[in-house]
Amino acid sequence: MVKRVTGKEFRETGLLWFINTILHTFGYAICWDSETDEIYASRVKLRGFNEANNTKGYINVSKYLKENIDEILKEAEE
Repeated sequence: MVKRVTGKEFRETGLLWFINTILHTFGYAICWDSETDEIYASRVKLRGFNEANNTKGYINVSKYLKENIDEILKEAEE
């Protein structure tokens, strides 16, 4: 199954932040253009986020998991 989501939807899950916390280690980031809803990769000098952004990111990912865990588990088991 493939379900296409918009860049905005992906960002709101907190997963864009989560993936970028890993990619920053390598000098990369996934970026989202809110005007075109385009997602693209970029080389960056960033190495992590500030505490406020991290707190918001963890909250968003936790909310996403809470709201979707049954479906995620069902898909994994299929």
